[in-house]
Amino acid sequence: MRLADFILRNMEAIVAQWETFASSLLPAAANMNSPALRDHAQQILEAIAKDISAAQTRDAQIEKSQGRAPSPIDAPETAAQTHAILRARSGFDVRQVVAEYRALRASVIRLWMDECPHDALSMDDAIRLNEAVDQALAESLDHFSAQVEQSRNLLLGMLGHDMRSPLQAIQITASHLAALNAGESVTSAAGRLIRSGARMQSLLDDLCDFNRTKLGLGINIAPTRVDLAVVFGDELDQLRTIHPDRQIELHVRGNNDGVWDGPRLQQLLGNLVLNAVKYGAPNTPVWVMVSGQKDDVRIVVANRGPAIETSALEQMFEPLKRGASQSEGYEEDRHLGLGLYIVREIARAHGGEIEVRSEQGETKFEVRLPRSC
Repeated sequence: MRLADFILRNMEAIVAQWETFASSLLPAAANMNSPALRDHAQQILEAIAKDISAAQTRDAQIEKSQGRAPSPIDAPETAAQTHAILRARSGFDVRQVVAEYRALRASVIRLWMDECPHDALSMDDAIRLNEAVDQALAESLDHFSAQVEQSRNLLLGMLGHDMRSPLQAIQITASHLAALNAGESVTSAAGRLIRSGARMQSLLDDLCDFNRTKLGLGINIAPTRVDLAVVFGDELDQLRTIHPDRQIELHVRGNNDGVWDGPRLQQLLGNLVLNAVKYGAPNTPVWVMVSGQKDDVRIVVANRGPAIETSALEQMFEPLKRGASQSEGYEEDRHLGLGLYIVREIARAHGGEIEVRSEQGETKFEVRLPRSC
Protein backbone atom coordinates (compact mmCIF):
# COMPACT_ATOMS: atom_id res chain seq x y z
CA MET A 1 0.00 0.00 0.00
CA ARG A 2 1.30 3.44 -0.91
CA LEU A 3 2.21 5.47 2.15
CA ALA A 4 -0.12 8.38 1.37
CA ASP A 5 -3.10 6.03 1.21
CA PHE A 6 -1.99 4.28 4.39
CA ILE A 7 -1.85 7.60 6.29
CA LEU A 8 -5.35 8.61 5.21
CA ARG A 9 -6.84 5.18 6.02
CA ASN A 10 -5.15 4.95 9.42
CA MET A 11 -5.56 8.55 10.45
CA GLU A 12 -7.16 7.83 13.84
CA ALA A 13 -4.45 5.37 14.92
CA ILE A 14 -1.68 7.80 13.99
CA VAL A 15 -3.37 10.76 15.66
CA ALA A 16 -4.00 8.67 18.79
CA GLN A 17 -0.27 7.99 19.05
CA TRP A 18 0.40 11.72 18.49
CA GLU A 19 -1.95 12.51 21.40
CA THR A 20 -0.33 9.94 23.69
CA PHE A 21 3.12 11.32 23.03
CA ALA A 22 2.02 14.96 23.33
CA SER A 23 0.48 14.20 26.74
CA SER A 24 3.94 13.21 28.00
CA LEU A 25 5.44 16.63 27.22
CA LEU A 26 5.28 18.12 30.71
CA PRO A 27 4.61 20.52 32.28
CA ALA A 28 2.97 22.20 29.27
CA ALA A 29 0.62 19.27 28.53
CA ALA A 30 -0.40 18.64 32.15
CA ASN A 31 -3.84 20.26 31.95
CA MET A 32 -4.57 19.91 28.23
CA ASN A 33 -7.61 17.95 27.02
CA SER A 34 -7.69 15.60 24.03
CA PRO A 35 -8.62 18.19 21.36
CA ALA A 36 -5.80 20.48 22.53
CA LEU A 37 -3.27 17.65 22.52
CA ARG A 38 -4.34 16.60 19.03
CA ASP A 39 -4.21 20.19 17.81
CA HIS A 40 -4.05 20.25 13.99
CA ALA A 41 -2.52 16.75 13.89
CA GLN A 42 -5.06 15.51 11.35
CA GLN A 43 -4.60 18.54 9.10
CA ILE A 44 -0.81 18.19 9.27
CA LEU A 45 -1.07 14.50 8.31
CA GLU A 46 -3.43 15.31 5.44
CA ALA A 47 -0.93 17.87 4.15
CA ILE A 48 1.88 15.29 4.46
CA ALA A 49 -0.14 12.69 2.56
CA LYS A 50 -0.93 15.21 -0.17
CA ASP A 51 2.75 16.15 -0.40
CA ILE A 52 3.83 12.50 -0.68
CA SER A 53 1.35 11.74 -3.45
CA ALA A 54 2.06 14.88 -5.48
CA ALA A 55 4.18 14.53 -8.60
CA GLN A 56 7.78 15.63 -8.05
CA THR A 57 10.73 15.80 -10.40
CA ARG A 58 14.23 14.85 -9.35
CA ASP A 59 15.33 18.50 -9.51
CA ALA A 60 12.33 19.57 -7.42
CA GLN A 61 13.18 16.87 -4.87
CA ILE A 62 16.77 18.12 -4.58
CA GLU A 63 15.58 21.72 -4.18
CA LYS A 64 13.11 20.70 -1.50
CA SER A 65 15.65 18.58 0.39
CA GLN A 66 17.90 21.64 0.57
CA GLY A 67 15.16 23.84 2.03
CA ARG A 68 14.27 25.66 -1.17
CA ALA A 69 10.76 24.38 -1.73
CA PRO A 70 8.62 27.01 -3.51
CA SER A 71 5.95 28.75 -1.43
CA PRO A 72 2.73 29.96 -3.07
CA ILE A 73 2.35 33.73 -2.98
CA ASP A 74 -0.23 34.94 -0.42
CA ALA A 75 -0.76 31.33 0.73
CA PRO A 76 -2.87 30.95 3.90
CA GLU A 77 -1.25 29.87 7.14
CA THR A 78 -0.51 26.15 7.08
CA ALA A 79 -1.69 23.70 9.73
CA ALA A 80 1.91 23.27 10.90
CA GLN A 81 2.31 27.02 11.32
CA THR A 82 -0.93 27.38 13.28
CA HIS A 83 0.01 24.36 15.40
CA ALA A 84 3.33 26.00 16.31
CA ILE A 85 1.68 29.25 17.40
CA LEU A 86 -0.80 27.41 19.62
CA ARG A 87 1.94 25.24 21.11
CA ALA A 88 4.00 28.34 21.92
CA ARG A 89 1.01 29.95 23.61
CA SER A 90 0.42 26.75 25.61
CA GLY A 91 3.92 26.85 27.07
CA PHE A 92 5.67 24.20 24.96
CA ASP A 93 9.37 24.77 24.33
CA VAL A 94 11.09 24.34 20.99
CA ARG A 95 12.56 20.93 21.91
CA GLN A 96 9.06 19.60 22.63
CA VAL A 97 7.75 20.84 19.29
CA VAL A 98 10.64 19.11 17.49
CA ALA A 99 9.99 15.96 19.53
CA GLU A 100 6.37 15.85 18.34
CA TYR A 101 7.44 15.66 14.72
CA ARG A 102 10.17 13.14 15.48
CA ALA A 103 7.60 10.94 17.22
CA LEU A 104 5.13 11.43 14.37
CA ARG A 105 7.66 10.29 11.79
CA ALA A 106 8.51 7.19 13.84
CA SER A 107 4.82 6.35 14.42
CA VAL A 108 3.92 6.50 10.73
CA ILE A 109 6.90 4.35 9.67
CA ARG A 110 6.33 1.79 12.44
CA LEU A 111 2.59 1.40 11.77
CA TRP A 112 3.18 1.21 8.01
CA MET A 113 5.84 -1.51 8.43
CA ASP A 114 3.63 -3.47 10.85
CA GLU A 115 0.71 -3.60 8.41
CA CYS A 116 2.42 -3.95 5.03
CA PRO A 117 4.81 -6.68 3.82
CA HIS A 118 8.35 -5.37 3.72
CA ASP A 119 8.71 -6.13 0.03
CA ALA A 120 5.64 -3.90 -0.61
CA LEU A 121 7.13 -0.85 1.07
CA SER A 122 8.29 1.92 -1.23
CA MET A 123 11.65 3.47 -0.42
CA ASP A 124 10.64 6.51 -2.47
CA ASP A 125 7.57 6.97 -0.26
CA ALA A 126 9.76 6.81 2.85
CA ILE A 127 12.02 9.51 1.42
CA ARG A 128 8.98 11.62 0.52
CA LEU A 129 7.65 11.19 4.08
CA ASN A 130 10.90 12.48 5.53
CA GLU A 131 10.80 15.47 3.20
CA ALA A 132 7.18 16.26 4.06
CA VAL A 133 7.71 15.94 7.82
CA ASP A 134 10.83 18.11 7.59
CA GLN A 135 8.87 20.71 5.63
CA ALA A 136 6.11 20.76 8.27
CA LEU A 137 8.74 20.97 11.02
CA ALA A 138 10.46 23.90 9.29
CA GLU A 139 7.14 25.74 9.00
CA SER A 140 6.42 25.08 12.67
CA LEU A 141 9.81 26.21 13.93
CA ASP A 142 9.68 29.42 11.90
CA HIS A 143 6.33 30.43 13.37
CA PHE A 144 7.16 29.09 16.84
CA SER A 145 10.30 31.24 17.00
CA ALA A 146 8.40 34.31 15.77
CA GLN A 147 5.68 33.77 18.39
CA VAL A 148 8.21 33.33 21.20
CA GLU A 149 10.12 36.43 20.12
CA GLN A 150 6.96 38.50 19.94
CA SER A 151 5.87 37.33 23.40
CA ARG A 152 9.32 38.11 24.80
CA ASN A 153 9.28 41.59 23.28
CA LEU A 154 5.81 42.28 24.64
CA LEU A 155 6.92 41.18 28.09
CA LEU A 156 10.02 43.36 27.98
CA GLY A 157 7.96 46.27 26.70
CA MET A 158 5.47 45.96 29.57
CA LEU A 159 8.31 45.54 32.06
CA GLY A 160 10.04 48.65 30.76
CA HIS A 161 6.80 50.62 30.94
CA ASP A 162 6.02 49.50 34.50
CA MET A 163 9.55 50.31 35.72
CA ARG A 164 9.22 53.98 34.82
CA SER A 165 7.08 54.94 37.83
CA PRO A 166 9.35 53.55 40.58
CA LEU A 167 12.41 54.93 38.77
CA GLN A 168 10.85 58.38 38.63
CA ALA A 169 10.10 58.16 42.35
CA ILE A 170 13.77 57.36 43.05
CA GLN A 171 14.95 60.27 40.90
CA ILE A 172 12.54 62.74 42.51
CA THR A 173 13.53 61.61 46.01
CA ALA A 174 17.25 61.90 45.16
CA SER A 175 16.74 65.41 43.78
CA HIS A 176 14.88 66.37 46.97
CA LEU A 177 17.74 65.03 49.13
CA ALA A 178 20.26 67.00 47.07
CA ALA A 179 18.23 70.18 47.53
CA LEU A 180 18.13 69.79 51.33
CA ASN A 181 21.81 70.69 51.60
CA ALA A 182 22.05 68.34 54.58
CA GLY A 183 25.78 67.87 54.50
CA GLU A 184 28.44 66.62 52.13
CA SER A 185 27.75 62.90 52.67
CA VAL A 186 24.01 63.25 51.94
CA THR A 187 24.62 65.51 48.94
CA SER A 188 27.23 63.10 47.57
CA ALA A 189 24.93 60.10 48.01
CA ALA A 190 22.07 61.98 46.36
CA GLY A 191 24.34 62.83 43.45
CA ARG A 192 25.23 59.19 42.96
CA LEU A 193 21.52 58.30 42.98
CA ILE A 194 20.77 60.98 40.43
CA ARG A 195 23.54 59.80 38.09
CA SER A 196 22.56 56.15 38.49
CA GLY A 197 18.92 57.03 37.89
CA ALA A 198 19.83 58.89 34.72
CA ARG A 199 21.80 55.88 33.49
CA MET A 200 18.92 53.54 34.31
CA GLN A 201 16.53 55.86 32.49
CA SER A 202 18.76 55.79 29.42
CA LEU A 203 18.91 51.99 29.44
CA LEU A 204 15.17 51.80 29.95
CA ASP A 205 14.52 54.17 27.04
CA ASP A 206 16.77 52.08 24.78
CA LEU A 207 15.01 48.89 25.84
CA CYS A 208 11.53 50.33 25.17
CA ASP A 209 12.61 51.73 21.80
CA PHE A 210 14.18 48.40 20.84
CA ASN A 211 10.95 46.60 21.62
CA ARG A 212 8.95 49.08 19.54
CA THR A 213 11.13 48.37 16.51
CA LYS A 214 11.05 44.60 17.03
CA LEU A 215 7.25 44.71 17.24
CA GLY A 216 7.16 46.58 13.93
CA LEU A 217 6.06 49.89 15.46
CA GLY A 218 9.24 51.81 14.65
CA ILE A 219 10.69 54.73 16.59
CA ASN A 220 7.97 57.17 17.58
CA ILE A 221 8.81 60.81 16.74
CA ALA A 222 6.94 64.11 17.19
CA PRO A 223 8.59 66.67 14.86
CA THR A 224 8.52 70.38 15.67
CA ARG A 225 10.69 73.27 14.53
CA VAL A 226 13.91 73.19 16.55
CA ASP A 227 17.40 74.68 16.53
CA LEU A 228 19.95 71.88 16.84
CA ALA A 229 22.53 74.25 18.31
CA VAL A 230 20.21 74.82 21.29
CA VAL A 231 18.98 71.24 21.85
CA PHE A 232 22.47 69.79 21.40
CA GLY A 233 23.97 72.41 23.71
CA ASP A 234 21.55 71.38 26.47
CA GLU A 235 22.32 67.68 25.97
CA LEU A 236 26.09 68.20 26.05
CA ASP A 237 25.84 70.28 29.24
CA GLN A 238 24.23 67.27 30.94
CA LEU A 239 26.84 64.87 29.54
CA ARG A 240 29.68 67.10 30.78
CA THR A 241 28.15 66.95 34.25
CA ILE A 242 28.06 63.15 34.11
CA HIS A 243 31.64 62.96 32.74
CA PRO A 244 33.49 65.94 34.25
CA ASP A 245 36.84 64.33 33.47
CA ARG A 246 36.27 64.33 29.71
CA GLN A 247 36.41 67.25 27.30
CA ILE A 248 33.35 67.37 25.02
CA GLU A 249 33.46 70.11 22.39
CA LEU A 250 30.58 71.42 20.25
CA HIS A 251 31.28 73.20 16.95
CA VAL A 252 28.34 74.65 15.02
CA ARG A 253 28.21 76.32 11.64
CA GLY A 254 25.54 77.26 9.14
CA ASN A 255 21.77 77.24 9.59
CA ASN A 256 20.71 74.41 11.92
CA ASP A 257 16.99 75.10 12.12
CA GLY A 258 14.66 72.35 10.92
CA VAL A 259 11.61 70.23 11.63
CA TRP A 260 12.73 67.34 13.82
CA ASP A 261 11.95 65.65 17.12
CA GLY A 262 14.30 67.54 19.45
CA PRO A 263 14.29 65.07 22.38
CA ARG A 264 14.86 62.15 20.01
CA LEU A 265 17.85 63.88 18.43
CA GLN A 266 19.18 64.61 21.92
CA GLN A 267 18.90 60.87 22.55
CA LEU A 268 20.73 60.18 19.28
CA LEU A 269 23.54 62.59 20.17
CA GLY A 270 23.75 61.33 23.75
CA ASN A 271 24.21 57.73 22.64
CA LEU A 272 26.91 58.71 20.13
CA VAL A 273 28.82 60.84 22.62
CA LEU A 274 28.61 58.23 25.39
CA ASN A 275 29.91 55.66 22.92
CA ALA A 276 32.81 57.99 22.02
CA VAL A 277 33.60 58.61 25.70
CA LYS A 278 33.49 54.91 26.49
CA TYR A 279 35.63 53.66 23.61
CA GLY A 280 37.81 56.68 22.88
CA ALA A 281 41.32 57.11 24.18
CA PRO A 282 41.41 58.60 27.70
CA ASN A 283 42.42 62.24 28.11
CA THR A 284 41.40 63.08 24.55
CA PRO A 285 38.45 65.27 23.53
CA VAL A 286 35.21 64.15 21.95
CA TRP A 287 34.21 66.46 19.10
CA VAL A 288 30.64 67.18 18.04
CA MET A 289 30.31 69.09 14.78
CA VAL A 290 26.95 70.28 13.45
CA SER A 291 26.96 71.70 9.93
CA GLY A 292 23.90 73.13 8.22
CA GLN A 293 23.83 72.58 4.45
CA LYS A 294 21.24 73.79 1.95
CA ASP A 295 19.01 70.70 2.07
CA ASP A 296 20.23 68.85 5.14
CA VAL A 297 22.19 69.01 8.36
CA ARG A 298 25.22 66.88 9.11
CA ILE A 299 26.13 65.79 12.63
CA VAL A 300 29.58 64.33 13.24
CA VAL A 301 30.78 62.80 16.52
CA ALA A 302 34.48 61.97 16.55
CA ASN A 303 36.97 60.58 19.04
CA ARG A 304 40.62 59.57 19.04
CA GLY A 305 41.72 55.99 19.62
CA PRO A 306 42.78 52.78 17.89
CA ALA A 307 41.01 52.10 14.60
CA ILE A 308 38.06 49.72 14.65
CA GLU A 309 38.38 46.60 12.51
CA THR A 310 36.28 46.44 9.35
CA SER A 311 34.44 43.33 10.57
CA ALA A 312 33.37 45.22 13.71
CA LEU A 313 32.28 48.27 11.70
CA GLU A 314 29.95 46.09 9.64
CA GLN A 315 28.08 45.03 12.81
CA MET A 316 28.27 48.38 14.57
CA PHE A 317 24.55 49.20 14.30
CA GLU A 318 23.22 45.70 14.91
CA PRO A 319 21.26 45.23 18.15
CA LEU A 320 22.75 43.42 21.14
CA LYS A 321 26.29 43.72 19.76
CA ARG A 322 28.94 45.10 22.09
CA GLY A 323 32.45 45.84 20.96
CA ALA A 324 35.54 45.22 23.03
CA SER A 325 37.04 48.25 24.73
CA GLN A 326 39.64 49.97 22.58
CA SER A 327 41.65 51.26 25.49
CA GLU A 328 42.81 50.25 28.92
CA GLY A 329 41.38 51.29 32.22
CA TYR A 330 37.68 51.44 31.41
CA GLU A 331 35.06 50.11 33.77
CA GLU A 332 33.17 46.92 33.00
CA ASP A 333 30.64 47.23 30.17
CA ARG A 334 27.16 47.80 31.57
CA HIS A 335 25.43 48.63 28.31
CA LEU A 336 22.74 46.55 26.64
CA GLY A 337 24.35 46.87 23.23
CA LEU A 338 21.36 48.84 21.90
CA GLY A 339 22.68 52.40 21.81
CA LEU A 340 23.96 52.53 18.23
CA TYR A 341 21.01 50.49 16.98
CA ILE A 342 18.66 53.11 18.50
CA VAL A 343 20.77 55.87 16.91
CA ARG A 344 20.30 54.32 13.47
CA GLU A 345 16.56 53.88 13.98
CA ILE A 346 16.13 57.49 15.13
CA ALA A 347 18.02 58.69 12.05
CA ARG A 348 15.85 56.53 9.79
CA ALA A 349 12.67 57.76 11.47
CA HIS A 350 13.71 61.28 10.42
CA GLY A 351 14.40 60.16 6.85
CA GLY A 352 18.14 60.33 7.48
CA GLU A 353 21.07 57.95 7.50
CA ILE A 354 24.23 57.27 9.46
CA GLU A 355 27.66 55.90 8.61
CA VAL A 356 30.85 55.25 10.53
CA ARG A 357 34.50 55.48 9.52
CA SER A 358 37.55 54.51 11.57
CA GLU A 359 41.05 55.17 10.31
CA GLN A 360 44.34 56.82 11.28
CA GLY A 361 43.52 56.82 14.97
CA GLU A 362 40.13 58.50 14.67
CA THR A 363 36.57 57.17 14.60
CA LYS A 364 33.77 59.31 13.14
CA PHE A 365 30.02 58.78 13.16
CA GLU A 366 28.23 61.00 10.65
CA VAL A 367 24.46 61.50 10.61
CA ARG A 368 22.75 63.24 7.70
CA LEU A 369 19.23 64.57 8.28
CA PRO A 370 16.91 66.27 5.77
CA ARG A 371 15.65 69.61 7.10
CA SER A 372 12.12 68.26 7.36
CA CYS A 373 11.13 64.70 8.23
